[in-house]
Amino acid sequence: MRILLKTVTFLALPVVLLAVWWFASAGSVDFYQPPLSKILGVFPETWFGDRMVDDVLPSLARLAIGFALSLVVGVGLGVLIGTNRTLSAVTEPVLEFLRAIPPPALVPVFILIAGIDNLMKVLVILSGCVWPVLLNTVAGVRAADDVLADTCRVYRVTGGLRLRHFLLRSASPQIMAGARQALSIGLILMVISELKAASQGVGFTVRQFQTGFQIPEMWSGVLLLGMIGVVLSVLFRLVERQVLGWYEGLRAASHDEVRT
Repeated sequence: MRILLKTVTFLALPVVLLAVWWFASAGSVDFYQPPLSKILGVFPETWFGDRMVDDVLPSLARLAIGFALSLVVGVGLGVLIGTNRTLSAVTEPVLEFLRAIPPPALVPVFILIAGIDNLMKVLVILSGCVWPVLLNTVAGVRAADDVLADTCRVYRVTGGLRLRHFLLRSASPQIMAGARQALSIGLILMVISELKAASQGVGFTVRQFQTGFQIPEMWSGVLLLGMIGVVLSVLFRLVERQVLGWYEGLRAASHDEVRT
């Protein structure tokens, strides 16, 4: 019953919004704003055929690679910067400069460097996703408990053990918060990277529909992107629950102590 209640709560608002859209657009004769019934009617034949393999799956693969690289780079650099004040002071001006550059503005640069193949698109995704992970990792590492740090020092817990069981564990709530932000940014940049100099992908296909005045198909692509975002959010929440199970248990125990 608890799972059923959560499912109903999760789906209630989207269902209501779709119902409102359905009835509000039912009588629409505007070419650029077709009724939802027409959009849903073209959805299966548009996306459940060859385009699923030729466009959707390659886009998701590039998103996965760019997101994974952002985690590796962001966490790695974040730990180094967060544990070394000198390195932080030296790199801060450069990092602030790079962070201020919007990733879409880098698309022409990446095209010159990497061409128009998958590497360019992955670099665009990486250039935007890495910052939330990096900054949250730095903040999480610096906020590590001083008592636990002294305990590790006394018991000579150093190297990989200290990194894995102390630093990364302490910073993991903020790392996961940065990863959640990075995932939504990555989905946006996935589409942006496919709008220019591309021959496949969801963003490319949606743009082709727009320039070809296939408006219902274009709207179906927008719906598909929204559905992908919801699915990725649910999957991330499941992973987050596994990674931060210890943290949620600790918070629950703390709340119980406060109540008693």
